[in-house]
Amino acid sequence: MSLSVLIAPDKFKGTLTAQAAAEAIAAGWRMARPGDQLTLLPISDGGDGFGEILSGALGAKLQKVRTVDAGHRPLEGVWWWDAKSKTAVIESANIIGLAMLPPKQFHPFQLDTLGLAAVLQAAAKKGARRCFVGIGGSATNDGGAGLARGLGWQFFNGRAEELFRWTHLQQLRRLVAPRRRKLFPQLVVAVDVQNKLLGARGCSRVYGPQKGLRPEEFPSAERALRRLANVVKTQLGRDLAGMPGTGAAGGLGFGLCAFAGAKLEPGFALIARHAKLDERLRSADLVITGEGSLDRSSLMGKGPGEIAIRCRARKLPCLGLGGVVQDEAVLRKLFQSVSGLTQLTTVEQAKADAEKWLVELALRAAAGITQ
Repeated sequence: MSLSVLIAPDKFKGTLTAQAAAEAIAAGWRMARPGDQLTLLPISDGGDGFGEILSGALGAKLQKVRTVDAGHRPLEGVWWWDAKSKTAVIESANIIGLAMLPPKQFHPFQLDTLGLAAVLQAAAKKGARRCFVGIGGSATNDGGAGLARGLGWQFFNGRAEELFRWTHLQQLRRLVAPRRRKLFPQLVVAVDVQNKLLGARGCSRVYGPQKGLRPEEFPSAERALRRLANVVKTQLGRDLAGMPGTGAAGGLGFGLCAFAGAKLEPGFALIARHAKLDERLRSADLVITGEGSLDRSSLMGKGPGEIAIRCRARKLPCLGLGGVVQDEAVLRKLFQSVSGLTQLTTVEQAKADAEKWLVELALRAAAGITQ
């Protein structure tokens, strides 16, 4: 009996894009079950791959703009444009992403979000009425201050001296707004985490180490962002620091809300809505999802976990495929089965040829289906 199979993985970070993962799973599945009808629906939570996936769902076309990366090196940035709906799609990881920088050559104190402003301005110049920005995967921890400066905001200390580096925001006393404060009627920011800006679960302490922040530097980073949040609260009347998602992308979620009038939305929910995920689930007999690391964090708002939750509600079997699988007992509460590349080979070999091993893993998963 043939099945209608929905293949909806996220990226296998560092090895396979979501699209490449979906194609590898499909290739392996067809080897064992060539009669099944396969639908590929790569997903994203707002991080790497967000732009390509959402633009594909919307039919938006690739655009280019000259800007700079997080280290202010010249860059030809990409974004997507749908003229019919006047919708722009931007993936900040393509501009200020950690993967865009050479390893260990920049410290987060040297990096900012300035380059993202040129992309937003290019979309506004096109006449965008609606703009979606995915902000996962950033190299920055500046609270969106660089972006704000690029949009025309100015930051001054108590001596009326303009501040240009985000680490100097500890001295911030006054903001001066640009003449145009709102670029789009609708600016929606897809966040991949729900962390707040400050505190023990804020951006500096939780995600700063991935970007090169050392524990002894946390207080300095925190003071700069706290001062920024306090001045935004007192001068603009916007108390944003406690809002979930403002800590995403090193506080870029905060900056887009404060300085560009954005609304935050969980990235997976946004992708799911525009990709018509629920409609596709209704026509599926089986769903396959996955990501590079399947563990209990996959059930905390990430795409594979959210798909498994929706499948469980529909009594629809859902298989989870990962690079590495941990917390299997927890995962099995939602997934019919989970399996990882490291069950077939070593971590090193899995990373070196993830496509090959994912094809093999999918083949074995398909061979185990008794329909």
